[in-house]
Amino acid sequence: MGFLLLVAGLVLWSGAHLFKRLKPEARAALGDRGRGLAALGIGAGLVLMVLGYRSAPFIPLWWPPAAMTHATNLLVLLAFWFFALSMLPGLLSAKVRHKQLTGVKLWATGHLLANGDLAALILFGGLLAWAVVTVIVVKRQAPEWERPTAPSLKFDLLAFVLALGLYGAAAWVHTQLGVYPFPVAA
Repeated sequence: MGFLLLVAGLVLWSGAHLFKRLKPEARAALGDRGRGLAALGIGAGLVLMVLGYRSAPFIPLWWPPAAMTHATNLLVLLAFWFFALSMLPGLLSAKVRHKQLTGVKLWATGHLLANGDLAALILFGGLLAWAVVTVIVVKRQAPEWERPTAPSLKFDLLAFVLALGLYGAAAWVHTQLGVYPFPVAA
């Protein structure tokens, strides 16, 4: 049942996000109600993914080396930095068009490096695939991009401070859930 919930959550998440891009006329016909339906679909997809991942049986596919935890932590910190950059006009913001999707790709890749089980492959691989497909779809529909004006290094630094806070909060949540995100010396 866990795998079914996980896949259903991924499909709902992806469909709700991509509906506007793949079916613009149908989305426009929904008007403002479409935003609420999209938010409901995204939220329900997220809940299903979490429930499915937590209830799926552990089926190992490979055993990641312990050192991958370091790579995962770095990629997750960078992912949070890109998320924060999406709200601030930093120098990096002016170079990377899809900051949030880049963050998802970094986050998912990091988690794939640290987890070698089937549920992790489905969840993180699925979200990585969704982010890649979304970037492709957006670039095809809107090839031009208006870069942020007057980018500043101070916003890159502020975004990094925000990322550190988000990273600390995520590490705390992981610890509360019984998943210690930092390697323990042997």
